[in-house]
Amino acid sequence: MGNFDLYRIHLNSEKLFVEMADRLVEDGYRDAGYVHINIDDCWMASYRDSKGNMVADSQRFPQGIPFLAHYMHGRGLKLGIYQDFGIRTCMGYPGIVGHMKQDSEAFAKWKVDMVKLDACHSHPSQMNEGYIAFGRYLNETNRPIVYSCSWPYYLLVNEIEVSF
Repeated sequence: MGNFDLYRIHLNSEKLFVEMADRLVEDGYRDAGYVHINIDDCWMASYRDSKGNMVADSQRFPQGIPFLAHYMHGRGLKLGIYQDFGIRTCMGYPGIVGHMKQDSEAFAKWKVDMVKLDACHSHPSQMNEGYIAFGRYLNETNRPIVYSCSWPYYLLVNEIEVSF
């Protein structure tokens, strides 16, 4: 469960995700196995801080991503989050290129349970190494994080021969 990217920033807020978590629990969906709530694009501020760290948009996520992860875990749920293997995300927020290790460590520190890595602003020639490297960085955190990798989709749309 999560937000549908169609609404982008208009529905992407801490309040919405807290309400979704409460509904999953109250309406019995968690007990039926629906335990993932995933934040898609537009959760970040339009900049990184002076140390290059990702920053949650303080208007939409005033208590930050660690708060939201803690809230989900307290209800027996898991939090997923979005990033992009490019210099910016699909909607123009800061991407992961140049910050893969740093961002993977931040996701682990925040206790995020899943990361979706998109590739709107990257070149297909970089994906073979980049997606694999980010997966390795996630593993090095020693936190079990599901890695939702968009790499195969971008190979398909760019008509690149896949050699699995």
